[in-house]
Amino acid sequence: MKTWLITGASSGLGLQMTRVLLERGDCVVATGRRTEPFADLQQAHGDRLMVARFDITDTAAMRSAVEDAFAAFGRIDVVVSNAGYGLFGAAEEVSDAQIERQLATNLTGSIQLVRAVLPHLRAQGGGRILQVSSEGGQVAYPNFSLYHASKWGIEGFLEAVAQEVLPLGIEVLIAEPGPTATGFAAGLDHGTVMDAYDATPAGDVRRGVADGSFAIKGDAERTVAAMIAYADEAAPRRRLALGSAAFQNIERSLLARMEDLHAGRHVAYSADRD
Repeated sequence: MKTWLITGASSGLGLQMTRVLLERGDCVVATGRRTEPFADLQQAHGDRLMVARFDITDTAAMRSAVEDAFAAFGRIDVVVSNAGYGLFGAAEEVSDAQIERQLATNLTGSIQLVRAVLPHLRAQGGGRILQVSSEGGQVAYPNFSLYHASKWGIEGFLEAVAQEVLPLGIEVLIAEPGPTATGFAAGLDHGTVMDAYDATPAGDVRRGVADGSFAIKGDAERTVAAMIAYADEAAPRRRLALGSAAFQNIERSLLARMEDLHAGRHVAYSADRD
């Protein structure tokens, strides 16, 4: 039996993961801005489920909940950083306040969660942090620029943290699901549409999301099952793409970046000192 802490657990992948883990006999600290979705689970699983209500952007409340969680269970094996949402709009269309909230939630909130749990993971001699990122941490679509900024940012942060904490017995894992049927699109925060972008790729993506032609191949239950299996592995890789779309899009992006890198090799080497 393991104990998990999951942020953003009141909906989507987080709620599905909470259900599956409780059903298999594990303990879960489920956090979210709402507690109503946990009522039936609390009744069914009793003390194996601890619920904490806070917004991930409230660092003080999050730290307090983390303290309570480790105090209640003594040990937490896997911390799942899952809280987040998407900001939808061309860079010029979104407001300053929307940008601040997007980064505060997806990037700063995730950073502060990691910082809050590290002292406890060190004290217990190890553990795992599973960041639920996205294929959007490796690729980019028009109309999602700020979402991508948050996901590329958290992946870069965790690449460094992983090196810092591995000698302490703490492992960092990054899950990168592709578009998945979770209600993510319904929860998008939208910028103010500008006619100037209608005939651009941003407009094409906007129409694709609106009319359903933007393909969503990922299955939520299978994605959650794969993430749990990933966190259970004896020696997991750093990253795991989830869904055929994520695999193909990330592969295509990485190959294109490698081509760009190699094409500029002579210029890169020319910048060295003699």
